[in-house]
Amino acid sequence: MALSAYDWFVIVAYFLFSMGIVWYYRNKGNGGLEDYFVGGRNMPWYLAGLSMVATTFAADTPLAVTELVAKDGISGNWLWWNMLIGGMLTAFFFAKLWRRAGVVTEPELIELRYHGQPAAFLRGFKAIYLGLFMNVLVIGWVNLAMLGLLQVFFGLNYSDALIYVGIIMLFTAIYSSISGLWGIAATDAAQFVIAMTGCIILAFIVINQPEIGGLVGLQEKLPASALHFFPQFGQADGQGTLSITIGAFAAFAGVQWWASWYPGAEPGGGGYIVQRMLSAKSENDAFKATLFFQVAHFCLRPWPWIIVALCCTILYPNISEPRLGYVFAMRDFLPSGLKGLLLVAFFAAYMSTISTQLNWGASYLVNDLYKRFFIKSDLNEARKMVAAGRIFTLVIMFIALYATTLMNSIADVWKFLIECGAGLGLVLILRWYWWRINVWSEIVATISPFLFYFWFRYLGNSGYFPAWFEAQNITYFLTVGCTTIAWLVATFITKPEPHAHLAAFYLQVKPGGFWKNFKTEENNKPLMWTVFSWLLAVTFTYSCLFLSGKILFGETNEIVMYAVIAAVSLLLLQSCMKRSSV
Repeated sequence: MALSAYDWFVIVAYFLFSMGIVWYYRNKGNGGLEDYFVGGRNMPWYLAGLSMVATTFAADTPLAVTELVAKDGISGNWLWWNMLIGGMLTAFFFAKLWRRAGVVTEPELIELRYHGQPAAFLRGFKAIYLGLFMNVLVIGWVNLAMLGLLQVFFGLNYSDALIYVGIIMLFTAIYSSISGLWGIAATDAAQFVIAMTGCIILAFIVINQPEIGGLVGLQEKLPASALHFFPQFGQADGQGTLSITIGAFAAFAGVQWWASWYPGAEPGGGGYIVQRMLSAKSENDAFKATLFFQVAHFCLRPWPWIIVALCCTILYPNISEPRLGYVFAMRDFLPSGLKGLLLVAFFAAYMSTISTQLNWGASYLVNDLYKRFFIKSDLNEARKMVAAGRIFTLVIMFIALYATTLMNSIADVWKFLIECGAGLGLVLILRWYWWRINVWSEIVATISPFLFYFWFRYLGNSGYFPAWFEAQNITYFLTVGCTTIAWLVATFITKPEPHAHLAAFYLQVKPGGFWKNFKTEENNKPLMWTVFSWLLAVTFTYSCLFLSGKILFGETNEIVMYAVIAAVSLLLLQSCMKRSSV
């Protein structure tokens, strides 16, 4: 498809604008490891929070929402809506602890919390496992989405589209390595505004097409079940009639948010979310950034995507790949100039995610592998660390580009990540609040899900499990249960960490909770009010999410109900936070 001169002007201007921001911050990342990877720990909460939101808005996100809505209606979004519960847990229970820990990366916490050679091994292992292996899987699925967009929008074949993705990725790797985290966060903020503006414009244009007839026409043309915010339980039929099984919803809402490791929604915090919390200039900034991220992630972003996705079910009812309906809508309904803007919106979403993944992955490989095991401190350490960060950024980029060629399905990668982290999450939460968790707890919890995943997969393929096991997500529950039993056994048959090491960790981080013989009067605050604050924040955010949707669809009774719930929960939240340790 040919673009007009206006479209090309918008695209070129965007890339120049992005490079201009990075060039402005080019000196921010040259001071050493902390400057390059955590912004010198001087980032204001709003910039850190916007950067989190921008990173989770990737090129695949609107396409994934379109596919979920096409299959299961609005309620299909509970696949990711459930993650609010764990996200708010991170904000209220862990944001300040991470900032207080003073580490540069998540794996560095391992040797702060645990002791000895097993802790050193786990730190190095996680540097490779998370910073390289898991990281390239995430980058790969984001690349797959961009490949699909370029192929549909421009009519390119796979090879040509891959070349263009490689060029954009190389540009992103170069600009992310120039200024470190400050430049990335600043471009993230600008890219998020551009991406959301483009998505809102597309939603407005598509909903007003004659085939749709506005929001009223949309509701008239769709079955009522497609517009339900909550699942109708039963066997999903792919027509939006019965949108989710009881077992699947129980996994999403009751287990997955605390049990599974998943990028951007790690129980207890992890990955680039932790990186942004560590970059905040104070503990309060870390908390505010994480809280803002959760509210913006679930309240500001979803509805423009969902509106377009609902329209696509009417405009393209027989499309073989429903997720591409979003791209078809861009191609078919945007006038000259706006096509370039929407492409820029997707480039912005793509680049904000890729730049963070590259920088974050490089931080693990530099701080927790190269510096920890292969280099001795010298006068040129700061320069060596920054140079190593730039080299590892390019290494991760090339490996991820190759990994992209081996992938066929975004959904399969999602499922693999969730299943292979099933059961690990509880250890990541409890290591802060229970003194008895030791390094073997985390080692066993990290490895066990892989073993159980492949074991249950083998049993399923061999016909050992009936078909309804898979339909009800029973194998997921089995993996969580078996992994939990395994790490609990490992915890109690091995010795706790040395008392002096635990005392040093407790005095530095001051986590509260179950810390026998370590508590001081100052750190003996009950967690009850923090628990109430967390639950009220979840209630407030879900209420705002549903309130926005009800306003769009003009459902007056529900508007009043959700507005009251949001107002009451906000007032109670403010009262509880005054009494809590947050």
